[in-house]
Amino acid sequence: MKLIIAEKPSLARNISAAISDTMKKGQGYFEGGGYIVTWGFGHLFSLCSIETYNPAPEGAKGWTMANLPCFPRKYQFELRMGDNGKPDAGINRQFEIIKALCRRPDVDTIINAGDSDREGEIIVRIIIDHALTPEEKQQKQLKRLWMPDQTAETIRAALVSPPDEKEYDLLAYEGYARTFIDWLYGVNLTRYATLKCGTLLRVGRVIVPIVKAIYDRDMAIKNFKPEIYYAPVSKEKTNGEEVELTSKKKFDANQKAAAETLCQSYNQAGAHVTSVKNKKDTLKPGKLYSLSKLQNMLGKTYKMSMADSLATVQKLYEEGYVTYPRTNSEYLATAEKDKVRGILSKVAGMGYPVEFKDAKTIFDDSKIESHSALTPTAKIPDKSRLSENEAKVYGAILRRFVAVFCAEPCTIQKSELVIDVGNETTGVLESFSLKGNVILEPGWTKYDTYSGHDKVLPKLKKGDKVEINFKPTEKETSPPKHYTIETLNNYLKNPFREELADVNKAADVNKAADANKAADANKTSDDDTEENDAAEYRAMFEGLELGTEATRTGIIDNARKSGYIQLKKDVYTILPDGCYLIESLSRLGIGMNKYKTAEVGRSLKQVFRGEISINRSLAIAQTEIDAIFEREATVVSDGFIGDKIGKCPLCGKDVVRGRYGYQCSGYKEGCKLKIGSPICSRVITKEEAALLLIAGKTELLRGFVSPKTGRTFDAYLQLEGDKTVFKF
Repeated sequence: MKLIIAEKPSLARNISAAISDTMKKGQGYFEGGGYIVTWGFGHLFSLCSIETYNPAPEGAKGWTMANLPCFPRKYQFELRMGDNGKPDAGINRQFEIIKALCRRPDVDTIINAGDSDREGEIIVRIIIDHALTPEEKQQKQLKRLWMPDQTAETIRAALVSPPDEKEYDLLAYEGYARTFIDWLYGVNLTRYATLKCGTLLRVGRVIVPIVKAIYDRDMAIKNFKPEIYYAPVSKEKTNGEEVELTSKKKFDANQKAAAETLCQSYNQAGAHVTSVKNKKDTLKPGKLYSLSKLQNMLGKTYKMSMADSLATVQKLYEEGYVTYPRTNSEYLATAEKDKVRGILSKVAGMGYPVEFKDAKTIFDDSKIESHSALTPTAKIPDKSRLSENEAKVYGAILRRFVAVFCAEPCTIQKSELVIDVGNETTGVLESFSLKGNVILEPGWTKYDTYSGHDKVLPKLKKGDKVEINFKPTEKETSPPKHYTIETLNNYLKNPFREELADVNKAADVNKAADANKAADANKTSDDDTEENDAAEYRAMFEGLELGTEATRTGIIDNARKSGYIQLKKDVYTILPDGCYLIESLSRLGIGMNKYKTAEVGRSLKQVFRGEISINRSLAIAQTEIDAIFEREATVVSDGFIGDKIGKCPLCGKDVVRGRYGYQCSGYKEGCKLKIGSPICSRVITKEEAALLLIAGKTELLRGFVSPKTGRTFDAYLQLEGDKTVFKF
């Protein structure tokens, strides 16, 4: 008898239906045809709390610094509690059912049917580890059910010869390492920051850099000061058609005279058309969807949140209509070609003009880590039974699939017009290249979204004189834009894109000039696209992304529910609690930035490749956490919420450390004395605040930062009544 443990009830139902429609339903399982199918509720187990490893001192209530930091020698799991913090009867009952099934004498094989990712890999392993003793496990065969979709055909095919579970050991090791590391950061630093600040601060290795990215962008927008500059621009008609030429040269606000001089030079030199190119070309569709690229499109087009889009595509997957959703790839595996042919025959039956295409831009094993791109399956839904969101999501996946395999090419007329100001004899002052595209045959654009539009160039011939009248045109620099679902997703997939581009650019500059010319002569825009694409996948497979396709949506949603960020339409902005989180962590020296998170992400990929052990990966997190607590023990700080620092000089009551500095406990009786911290980006320590209360003035304090100029300055702090003022 084979026992299949599914991660969720929905998958258990699909598996049992695929095996036989006559399987009998028992209490918490199905049985029939030589199989027993049971299920978990996602995570039945969670890691134990700190108190399991480091008990709090006797008499301590709630969280305490006394048992921090905590680095378990061996991590322990316990059955997950309910939302009320008490044992969950449903979870306990289902585990006892699974435990009894695992121990049935007639069960000789146990099949792990967790979701096909690192998290799903360990969910079922943990259940089995707690259901059986090591000796009992040795008496069973352990197999793995790995499925790209949940159609009956795929399930039956996967059950024919499931691989040994040990073939997925490295994926499991990565899953355990990620779980332990996230516990180390989350439990240790959340407690530490919360105790220091007196309010719950959720600190995690991914949630903090996500919130910080939005915080940094919003602060850049808030502090942005537009600058005026001048650009030479000409807008004149030639042969009845307006030709707009904007120079790439820019002049600062105080250089208008220089801009006028350049404009005069251009106008005196005249302009002529030196090149006209027109050719027919084929416009390629976008790639198949990864989860994040699908979420980008849904957010931009329908303002659908990442949480809603993931929940919807997950439901479509569980119904068998689309392939596994949590994929980071936009490519298909070469082994899937026959399966794709089968799907195409079904799609063609829906009236779409599709044909099989065997291209490297579609099938590329080197661009797949665990799962292929999102596609429809051969199981076609009844559209009338889909919800509004389900219809949008399924339609998007189907239309992109149709576009990629469309039998009707999209042909365009590509045009390029080069206009030179000046000439070869007198010297070319500047060349202007105008480009345009006109769709001749719509092809795949009839079925999938196409963001471009026709751009018709003026009808000019080589040698034509172009009327120009350049003038200095005043322009203004623009502030950064708020993160949207699309731009935040793109940033999180490769937060080092700009840094890598700068490095590559610098490397290109150092190449020999001749080599550059030779390469540029043969390079096409497709080559550039392929290079960028390869670089993105290298970064992703190296673990440089913040979060993964499987976890990112949930983490962003937690940041929203925690009140750190908000999402309106498809735009993210920081909230006051998010500002407090980032500024408090900065004050505490907790540098949960993208570099640290990427370092951990890289180590997880090394675990997956078998290059380092789980413990070596954990050591990276432990070293950083240790450093934070060592710093707390050795530096003068602003203490913990509730610490008493002295007596109020106005009313004589205790002055205590609060959320935003130090405040007289007599505020309810009307005392308004308060010493802010930080002041101008400088933390005011307990000792400095205490001296201010006693002497009315501090020693000279260094390191204040002007919010207006950004310059540092030194000053004394002095109490004047209930106000704290600078004295220089």
